[in-house]
Parts: sequence; structure tokens; C-alpha cells
Amino acid sequence: MVISISDNSKKTKKMEDYENETGKFAIWRGRVTEGFKKWQKGEKIYEKDKERIMILVSDEVKSKWLNFVKKFEYTTASKLIREAVNSFIELKESNSSRKPLPQISHELKESLTIIKGYSHLLFEEYKEQLDWDVILKIKTIYDQSLILEHKIIDNLEQPKVEKSHYDILIIDDELLTINLLVDYFEMKNYTCKYFLTGTEALEEIKYSIPKLILLDILLPDIDGYEICKKIKSNENLKKVPVFFITAVPHSEVVGKMSETGADGYFLKPFDFSKFKILFDYL
Repeated sequence: MVISISDNSKKTKKMEDYENETGKFAIWRGRVTEGFKKWQKGEKIYEKDKERIMILVSDEVKSKWLNFVKKFEYTTASKLIREAVNSFIELKESNSSRKPLPQISHELKESLTIIKGYSHLLFEEYKEQLDWDVILKIKTIYDQSLILEHKIIDNLEQPKVEKSHYDILIIDDELLTINLLVDYFEMKNYTCKYFLTGTEALEEIKYSIPKLILLDILLPDIDGYEICKKIKSNENLKKVPVFFITAVPHSEVVGKMSETGADGYFLKPFDFSKFKILFDYL
């Protein structure tokens, strides 16, 4: 029987799929083509300038691919494979043209050095001559440059496998507090390392165990109570002294001491005479 169709508007969805996949007509001169009939029966249609490639896969992989074909309405598994291979090639070529992360880190740091350096210089050398609101803006620029420097190091530079050695880990999202504490302990000849978020700090102590941890309670991601619980429940870290540094009410902190296992606390603003107890741990 010959199927005759004189109007292209009568094309079925299958016919359109066939034409898109093979580049051939499903209807020619008002008749359904033999190529479409074969394709509809499941027979393979090959171009003369195309070469057949066979691949061997397990039944599990084959089933997974065919389920994907059905779910996303691919006409054949071959079409899925072709698209997947082309996408992989494009991705590889795109990645090969990208700059390596250490190079990006170096370029960002070069510009950041100018911003950080000049803001620090202006703050230290001209703070007596500038209005208070100008000083605050300069200090904000400097503080933000420190945050950006920290993010560049964490996200673009290769992590060090070997353990770093320092005395005190400070976890606080306020850079003014961090700078104050770092200056204080460095005057006492102790080394410090700091993080602005709990997530970063928890990642750090997987590889490096400090002698002492000073921990703010109100952090942008994980609160200090939860961080302390994680530290004290870890077999490798539970002996590390943890002291809260916080501006939350005294009654709240005291109520959390037993639950979190913290070794002590210091309320903001600090009374540095009370810090003497810390040196017993250092």
C-alpha cells in the first residue's frame, strides 16, 4: 500500500523527529519515503559519509541509558550518545582555555595588594588628620580587603597537606576583634590563625590542631555552641581548650557551658587581665 500525503502540515511528530535526526525527508513528492518507513520500524539509517562505531557496555549501563532516552524523549540511544560526546568535547576544550587557578590567584593578589596597602597606609599615617566618617570608610576598605584575601587563598590556592604550626585559632567574623587579639598574643610571642566562619575553621582543624581555640558564638554560618560541640565530640580534638569570646548575655553563656563542653568564656569588651588563665594552656 502506498501512503500519499500532499500537504506538509499533515506531518506527524515522528516524521519531524526523523527529519531532524537524519536530515532526510519523511515525505517526498507527496509520498512517505522508504527511509522513514525503515526508521519507523527501528531499522538503522546510515549516511554514506558516516562510519559506524560500536561500543560495548554492561546490561546495567545499557538499561540506564535507555531509561534516560525514554524519560527525556530522545528518538534513539545513538542520538543521546552523540550529544553526550559532543558536550564532553566542548567542555574539555572550554576548560583547556581557562587560566590555572594559581595564575588567577596571583593576578587577583597583585591588585588587592594595592588596595590593601594604600588603605592601611592612609589609616595609619593620616587618621589624626581625617574626619571620623572618612576613617571608618578607609577601615572598612581595609577590612574587606582582608576578607577577600582570605577567600582567594581558600578557594584558588592549593591546600597544603602538611600541618601548619601555630598556637591559637581564633574564630570570629569581626576583623577588628581579630586584629586586637592577634596583636595582643603576638606581643606575648604566640602565633595565631583566624577564620571568619565556622565552616572554614572546622575544615582547618581536620589538618591542624592548635593549642587553644577562641570561639565567637554568633557567626554567619554555624553558631559557636554547635562548633564547640563538634570539637568536643571529636576524639582527636576534645582535649583542645575552647573559650568563647562573645557579647551575648552572661546568663546565656553560663547556661550553655555544660552542654557544649567549653572550657571557659570571655565577654566583650575584653578585660585582658582575665586572659592570664590562657597562658596555662600555651
